[in-house]
Amino acid sequence: MSKASGSEGALRKYTTRDGFEVLDECHRETLAVLDTLCALVARLESDGDSERVRAMAAEVVRFFSTTARQHHEDEERHVFPKALAGGDAEIVQAVLRLQQDHSWLEEDWLELSSHLKALAAGHSLWDLDFLREATEVFVALSHDHMALEESCVYPQARARLQAGERHEMGREMAQRRRDARQRRQTSGTR
Repeated sequence: MSKASGSEGALRKYTTRDGFEVLDECHRETLAVLDTLCALVARLESDGDSERVRAMAAEVVRFFSTTARQHHEDEERHVFPKALAGGDAEIVQAVLRLQQDHSWLEEDWLELSSHLKALAAGHSLWDLDFLREATEVFVALSHDHMALEESCVYPQARARLQAGERHEMGREMAQRRRDARQRRQTSGTR
């Protein structure tokens, strides 16, 4: 099998996945990167700045600046409208809270990322006390946010989408990620 046909097969497999599988996988990745963020702060407290801590900071920045933002866009486009379609008051309140969470998470991330970017670049323009406190808030909000999605909103949206719609959702999400990756590669950023 040629390299091109192998990558085409992998692409077909990815793009035919149920969109909720992709969302669930992203939640698992988010939990792992949140653990990395916590470990980074703990390492800074015990050992100070190091090559390993800078690499961890770069990993966290990459994930929350790309994948997590794309994930929130996926939810806003595909999940929240379907969950709201039923008109259930509890679900409407949950979606409104999750949309507000997206704004708060973005705001928290913008503050946190400036310190992490400085750390990743080996600059001293970061503050350990701020990183400790901001990480605690960001991690707690992220955990609460995902728990509400998985327990309440995802099941409602999933029930309102047919299998074909869920696969189309997965294809659209994959295409946007490919397009974003290609734009980053063209512009020379990661």
